[in-house]
Amino acid sequence: MFEDADLSADGFLGGRLSILQPRAGYRAATDPVLLAASVPAVAGQKVLELGCGVGVASLCLSARVPGLQAVGVERQAAYAELARRNALANGLAFDVLTADLAALPAALRAVSFDHVLANPPYFRAGGGTRARDLGREEAFREETPLSCWIDTAIRRLAPGGWLTMIHLAERMGDILTAMPGRAGSIVILPIAPRTGRAATRIILRARKGGKAPLQLRAPFILHEGAEHLADGDDYTECARAVLRQGQPFPAGPETLSVSLRVGRDGNSSA
Repeated sequence: MFEDADLSADGFLGGRLSILQPRAGYRAATDPVLLAASVPAVAGQKVLELGCGVGVASLCLSARVPGLQAVGVERQAAYAELARRNALANGLAFDVLTADLAALPAALRAVSFDHVLANPPYFRAGGGTRARDLGREEAFREETPLSCWIDTAIRRLAPGGWLTMIHLAERMGDILTAMPGRAGSIVILPIAPRTGRAATRIILRARKGGKAPLQLRAPFILHEGAEHLADGDDYTECARAVLRQGQPFPAGPETLSVSLRVGRDGNSSA
């Protein structure tokens, strides 16, 4: 477990939440906040987060939507304990289990959820330079395949329930390949750092048993201007509302609906 001297208390949602995180190790930033803003939950629903870390995504969601029945699963015991501490310190209900999502406890496998959210490790196993800190390594590099994350999430959803994920834009094909026949009505929101820049992240939402055409939304732009010119944040007005004020993503009228069929070999056709 972490010693208190090894932790920092960081503000999220404009200081509405104070989150303990390790000074060295995996540290949550904007991605879990963006993920939380994408979950269309309402009071009274059951929500499961796979790989919850110190709890930022679920706590941001619970701060926005009071009355949720929120459960988190985290394999690293030290991070799971921080998630419990953060929930208690912020006065939010969040039941955190120390478990591997690939081998969930029987009691959890017996429960169905209205929403499952996840921020899986971004990088494939075996590539790049291994992080010195084990917490960072497990948070950023796959040990459990991405397909297993998606399979576990869909299994835990009630019929008609929603899976919401944030991931690298370059992994979109891997995610879509794991969906056919099990989840549909997919909505993809590209996240771009600035206007005119390629999206680096996507937020993908899929409904268990959904049949509606895929929707590709207009990119959500995080920062104003072509480049960062001064100290301080330069978030767009919409990004500031999400990251600082805890608002959900605006629905936005600009979407591209595509009838997309993805085969087992990963090829797609419209």
